[in-house]
Amino acid sequence: MSGRPAVFWDRDGVVNVSPGAGYVTSVDGFVLSPGIEHALRLCRDCGYALVLVTSQQGVGKGLMSQDDLDAIHAHMQRVLGESGAAFDAIRACTHLAGTCECRKPSPFMILDAARELNLDVARSVMIGDHDRDVLMGKNAGVALTIRLAGEKEILEPADETVRTIQELSACLELRL
Repeated sequence: MSGRPAVFWDRDGVVNVSPGAGYVTSVDGFVLSPGIEHALRLCRDCGYALVLVTSQQGVGKGLMSQDDLDAIHAHMQRVLGESGAAFDAIRACTHLAGTCECRKPSPFMILDAARELNLDVARSVMIGDHDRDVLMGKNAGVALTIRLAGEKEILEPADETVRTIQELSACLELRL
């Protein structure tokens, strides 16, 4: 596939502060990770499309509605848009495990966005905080996977591992 490269971003624990074992179910519970706007703008300034790829099983479990999820993403886009860091596309798998083809680590969300936006996956980057994010990027054939390490055990190594959004921005400055 030809086109421009993209940076694919996981949401919870990367773009926004992790809700822990639960789910962000309302706009009130959504808090952007400190420094994320800078990291997103950095990618945009380097010519990369910005695509959110997120698993939101809370919808499938009935803990929130699709309207709740849409409101959270609209709020996120509004806030990020104020600093020139809004996403070009959002893909969300809301299904329960084992009931769809789009659930991570499937590359479906990446490949779907790539088709729609004419993105070059082979020159793209996947950023996430979980093994399934790293695997999704590898399964899609991205050039670089970056893990924002936290409390989750690491079984699938990424190409780069960082501990903070500030370290992520520094890594992106070197690698993009």
